[in-house]
Amino acid sequence: MTGAAGFIGSHLTERLLSDGHYVLGMDNLITGKYENIAHHSGNPKFEFIHHNVSNHLHIIGDLDWVIHFASPASPIDYLHLPIETLKVNSLGTHNTLGLARSKNAKYFLASTSEVYGDPLVHPQPETYWGNVNPIGPRGVYDESKRFAEAITMAYHHKHKLDTRIIRIFNCYGPRLRFNDGRVVSNFIHQALTGKPITIYGEGSQTRSFQYVSDLVDGIVALMPVKHNEPVNLGNPKEFTMIELAELVKELTGSQSKVVYEPLPVDDPKRRLPDISKAKALLNWSPKVDLRAGLEKTIAWYRQEMSEPVLK
Repeated sequence: MTGAAGFIGSHLTERLLSDGHYVLGMDNLITGKYENIAHHSGNPKFEFIHHNVSNHLHIIGDLDWVIHFASPASPIDYLHLPIETLKVNSLGTHNTLGLARSKNAKYFLASTSEVYGDPLVHPQPETYWGNVNPIGPRGVYDESKRFAEAITMAYHHKHKLDTRIIRIFNCYGPRLRFNDGRVVSNFIHQALTGKPITIYGEGSQTRSFQYVSDLVDGIVALMPVKHNEPVNLGNPKEFTMIELAELVKELTGSQSKVVYEPLPVDDPKRRLPDISKAKALLNWSPKVDLRAGLEKTIAWYRQEMSEPVLK
C-alpha cells in the first residue's frame, strides 16, 4: 500500500490490519508522517518501506492487492510539489500497475473528485467528464489523476488486470495535518489558535464533507466487488464555507473573526457527489454527520496541540 503514512492511507492501513490482513506499507514521507503508523511497528503483520513509488519498485513475495494512495492531495502540497505530484500519479501509477500485473494481484487506485474540475453538472455522476483547466495551477493534480484513471483502465482492458477506482470527495478527520491547507484543517486550526478564519471568495461556494471512517468503510466494501470503473465516495450533503466556519466557531467556542480573501484560481464553486452507484453496488452511504465528525476531529486537534489557546 503506497501512501500508507498519509492521512487517509494511515486510517486504511489501520482498518486492514484490524481485519487481519498483512500490510506492506510504503511512503516517502514528503507529505505523510511516520507518526501516523508508528504504533504498528511491533505488529508482525505490518512492514514499512521508506520509498518513492515514482522510482522502480521491487517487492519480494506474493501480493493479493496493490493499493495506490500515494500523492500530495491538498492545494498547498501540490502547488508546492508540482513535479512530484505529476510523477507520483503518472510514473507511480505505472509502477504500481506493473507490480500488480507481475504479482497477478488486484489493483486499487485512489482518485479524486478533482477529476471533475470546476463542474458544470450537479451533482457529479461518474459519467460526467469534468471541466478541468489542464494548464492552470491545479492542473498538476487534476490532470495527473485523470491520467492515473486512464492508465488504470488501459491495464484493465489490455492486460485484464482486476482494478478498482474510487473518486474521493472532501474527507476530514483525525491526522489531517494542521498545515494541510484544506478548509476543515484551516478553519479548526485558526479557531483553536484564535487567528482569523479565512474564507476565500464570498463563502457561498459549497463542499460536501465525509468523515474518514465513512470513506474507509466504502473502500473496504468495494474491494471484494468486481467493478472496475470509478465509484464516487463522498457525502451528498452540501455546506457553504460560511456555514462550515460558523459551525467550527460554535464547536470550538472560538471568538475568531471571519475574514475574506480572493478566491484562488480555478477553485470549484460547487462540489457535490452523486453516490447512486456506491449505494447500489456497495449498499454504502455516509453515516457520520458533519457536527459529529467535527467534534471528533476537534478533539484530536486539541490533544495534538501542546498548549491550545481554547480549553
